[in-house]
Amino acid sequence: MAEVHAVKNKDTILLISHLLEMRHSKQMSLVWQLGINLGLRISDLLSIKFTDIKEDRLQLVESKTAKQASILLNTKALTLIQQLQTQYPSHEYIFQSYRSRLTRNKPPRPLSRRAVGLAFESIGQEIKIALGTHSMRKTRGYHLYQETKDIGRVMKMLRHSSEVHTLKYIGITQEDIDTDFKQLVL
Repeated sequence: MAEVHAVKNKDTILLISHLLEMRHSKQMSLVWQLGINLGLRISDLLSIKFTDIKEDRLQLVESKTAKQASILLNTKALTLIQQLQTQYPSHEYIFQSYRSRLTRNKPPRPLSRRAVGLAFESIGQEIKIALGTHSMRKTRGYHLYQETKDIGRVMKMLRHSSEVHTLKYIGITQEDIDTDFKQLVL
């Protein structure tokens, strides 16, 4: 699996959303938008059911770590979820697979991470960025760090245990740190 990166430019984040809708589907664009706002691993994002949301909070157990996550949903995430619930009132999953013919007589399933990954990869190739499903989580972490410069806060949001790992994960390089030292003159 090729390494993917955080999307550091906010205009590019919007472009990716637009291209996903134009080239793939509105649903893929919504996966991107909600993924950016929640910062979850793709397996956890796709497994969210409407019943996992209590008022303005998402409650779930992360599949990789078995850690309990309680995420306060921002206005963008709430709006997206409400739109999906209104558009698909019979769906169990937020991102339910509705195109697969296999789902007609079987229990509902979420979109596959493979389908999402292929869509993201194709857009990444088009705009020449190493883009994948993990890019959403990395992007969320990167932009939180840029706003706060608080690595502890980013670690807590991503539920990481190492500063070094988190900095590498969100794409903060020694060059970025050197630039910060040059630009911050007191």
